Amino acid sequence: MKRKAPAVFEEEEQHEEEQKRMTGKCQPPERPLLPAEWKDLRESLGNQERFDIQMMNTLFRCGSELNIAKSLLTFVAMEKGTLSYELLLRYLTLCVKSGHDDEVYDIYKIMRGSFPSLDTGASSLFIKSFSRTARWREALEILKEIKQVLTPSPRNYGDIIAAAIHHKDATTAWALYDELIEKGLSPHQETWDALFTGVKESEREKEMGAMTESEQHERLLGVLVYMRNNQLYPQQKVANTIKSWFESLDGQKWTAAWSTATPKGACGCCGSELESIQLSAEEYQELKDRVMNDVIQGRDVFNKTTPEELESFKAFVKRKPAFDVVVDGLNVARINPDKTKQSETLLTVVLELERQAPNILVLGRKHMLRPSKSWDRRNMNLIQQKVHCFFTENISEDDPFLLYATLHSGNHCLFVSRDLMRDHKACLPDDVTRRLFFKWQRGHQLVMAGNVAAGRRVKFLSIPCFDTIVQTTGDTWHLPYDDTGDRSTYEVPQRWLCLTKKN
Repeated sequence: MKRKAPAVFEEEEQHEEEQKRMTGKCQPPERPLLPAEWKDLRESLGNQERFDIQMMNTLFRCGSELNIAKSLLTFVAMEKGTLSYELLLRYLTLCVKSGHDDEVYDIYKIMRGSFPSLDTGASSLFIKSFSRTARWREALEILKEIKQVLTPSPRNYGDIIAAAIHHKDATTAWALYDELIEKGLSPHQETWDALFTGVKESEREKEMGAMTESEQHERLLGVLVYMRNNQLYPQQKVANTIKSWFESLDGQKWTAAWSTATPKGACGCCGSELESIQLSAEEYQELKDRVMNDVIQGRDVFNKTTPEELESFKAFVKRKPAFDVVVDGLNVARINPDKTKQSETLLTVVLELERQAPNILVLGRKHMLRPSKSWDRRNMNLIQQKVHCFFTENISEDDPFLLYATLHSGNHCLFVSRDLMRDHKACLPDDVTRRLFFKWQRGHQLVMAGNVAAGRRVKFLSIPCFDTIVQTTGDTWHLPYDDTGDRSTYEVPQRWLCLTKKN
């Protein structure tokens, strides 16, 4: 496990042109070839030095039959007397992707016997394949080897978790899930789907001390709380599995339905009032204190600015009236892919906001004041006449300034940016504060709807009065879920799973 992990089938950029030429010259054979036939084919392509590697790539991309790839290995082994690690890795990828798990066992023996270690790319492929078979526990040993070198991927964990659930070993599945979370990794949707599919205990398993259904029940509710705390949404397939799980609970009469929220923030199915997007005065103060201490004054902030610049900004904010809207100027300007229209885009947004709010702050960088194709002097002068502006050094990051000005101005103040500000999650000390931060963000972030064009009104996505987040009252659960693949990152799902318990 000392090899560096290659990106399987995506490394060696220097050979890309060669591969393109080869693919254009020939189609892969439609049947297994004899060694002499492979030799003739190689000669017809100019005896390329990496013929075996490039041909295996071609077979993979074209979805060729396994026997054709095996005949290529036979040819190489007969000619060279050995098979290179690189060629076996590509053959392994072909086998795993096409589901030839029996063949994977043979490759595993060959690679274990021929090479002192496996790279993480090969190890991940073996984990995926073994996890689909009765030999899934061998994947646990491979996972241990990966952990000696680096942190395994969520996919590594997810493959084995799904296998453990399939083979009715809930204890191992949850131990791996806990490890995944402790390492700060984000579970894949397929992992949640496997866990909610669940393991039914038998009488024999009860006697052996296996995890009980009651224990699994509590763990699965914990997954929903994790989604809540991290502003994560199940995809529709997972929502379906969660729905089935609730409906299957013995002795509990859960009714499930697909729903939407009304404009006033009630569930369209059961009528329950959804959580407000507004923070209470206490929550707002707690969040403000935390962000000021852990993000604005945190150790990392001065990698992005200087103490002097931050103090200068604080003094600037103190002199001004509380802002109604704070604009991330550079972020907004870059909405327009045409770099010659950036200052025009920013001005258009500022003029729209000026119609709606009296006190606006635009944060920018000093290079925006230097006349150029992107930054027209007249536009920038007009912006400075219309609203308050603060321009930081070009190396500075805008987020700390935007957060400070918005939170300092009060709970009414909104901000305009497409930035998700996920980086600040790590700076916040606990789940509760992170949840408050995301809730504040969802309730205060203005995002443009559609394109911005000079002379036209700018539309902003409306901020709902309710919070789009997994939520429960004990006798109800409401889960927003993704039913589309093209939702923008700053948008929230529109569909909900409504679960109500009959007493």
